[in-house]
Amino acid sequence: MAAQNFDLIVIGAGPGGYVAAIRASQLGMKVAIVERENLGGICLNWGCIPTKAMLRSSEVFHLMHRAKEFGLKATGVDYDLDAVVKRSRAVAGQLSGGIGHLMKKNKVTVFMGEATIPAKGKVTVKGEKGTDELTAKNIVLATGARARELPGLEADGDLVWTYRHALQPKKMPKKLLVIGSGAIGIEFASFYNTLGADTTVVEVMDRVLPVEDAEISAFAKKQFVKQGMKIMEKSTVKQLDRGKGKVTAHIETGGKTEKMEFDTVISAVGIVGNVEGLGLEELGVKIDRTHVITDEFCRTGVEGLYAIGDIAGAPWLAHKASHEGVMVADLIAGKHAHPVKPESIAGCTYCHPQVASVGYTEAKAKELGYDIKVGRFPFIGNGKAIALGEPEGMIKTVFDAKTGELLGAHMVGAEVTELIQGYVVGRQLETTEEDLMNTVFPHPTLSEMMHESVLDAYDRVIHM
Repeated sequence: MAAQNFDLIVIGAGPGGYVAAIRASQLGMKVAIVERENLGGICLNWGCIPTKAMLRSSEVFHLMHRAKEFGLKATGVDYDLDAVVKRSRAVAGQLSGGIGHLMKKNKVTVFMGEATIPAKGKVTVKGEKGTDELTAKNIVLATGARARELPGLEADGDLVWTYRHALQPKKMPKKLLVIGSGAIGIEFASFYNTLGADTTVVEVMDRVLPVEDAEISAFAKKQFVKQGMKIMEKSTVKQLDRGKGKVTAHIETGGKTEKMEFDTVISAVGIVGNVEGLGLEELGVKIDRTHVITDEFCRTGVEGLYAIGDIAGAPWLAHKASHEGVMVADLIAGKHAHPVKPESIAGCTYCHPQVASVGYTEAKAKELGYDIKVGRFPFIGNGKAIALGEPEGMIKTVFDAKTGELLGAHMVGAEVTELIQGYVVGRQLETTEEDLMNTVFPHPTLSEMMHESVLDAYDRVIHM
């Protein structure tokens, strides 16, 4: 069978791959995309989107219990776990179907199957209906990542879950252990804890949400504990003894080991890149700890071969992957492409309370040698937050004392995942403290706290 020729072949149809394919098509390229499982990848089907749908259900459930505070009556408040999951799957299904439509609209040829790269510029796709041979001058690797499994802590879908099992629970955990307090771990801890599971979170680092600013982590932890979570920091799960319907976890903290019993364990200890079975080593691609090594333009060092998204390393965020996809398509088309800078990418965690940040933490800014000014503003000083019944939270801003450059912004509280974008745009436009101070923020909004946090850094705060 003759090989089918394209200008670009994208391997993986997650938020990196499908966006790269659309952009390349807009630029006049003939594009093929290969996907072995679901269009939209993990993000749409088993990650970002379905988790947000589930977290929304738990948020509404939480608010229903607070009805009295708002002068409302809600009796017999309960949930139907199967219906919560069904809604989450329907949301994911709707969006995944939408990607299929986008591929058609943009004339991208979709091949469902497993891809290998037998030689430079060649891709073989093994699908249910046989094998397709494709050729292209340019290939983009966007194969993503999967959950890291630690020896002895492997998932079995019954007692020990990965995120996939946690998204389609066969039962409601009564006593839950979550291993890892990054975004995935803490979001599931938040969801199940809100629905009534007795939840313990174990984190190997010295604080929960370890990539966040230390002050934000501490604030979030206080709220989690208030909600009934047990947080164990600087702790390691050494082994899991699996019995009938229960797991005994050996948890080591400061040299002492204690045994604790749970009926469900969720392992969220990071990810590994999907680099196997593609034939990358034979092509001369350099791989370090399951991630493809690239330059700032996502080039692998092998001519015409690019790697984007999770497979190309941290930060492991869908929006980073999408931007890299656009950048690579522009680069291939000979357009002026801007590298994606990790410190300009916001991170959002949808636990309760939400956490969002961009740029350097206070500690990182100091470590980099900046002379800094730091501003803070609490939700309790904001009219809209009090009206919403959400007075727990804070916004923190970090500035370069010499130039007034906004180095970082860190938030915890209601809707901060939506607010952070203001600071992201500000950083992109190289805003100084003066620009932010002279910006008129609408009242009454949560966004006014962003203004006040800046004012506070320069001893000009009004409402505190």
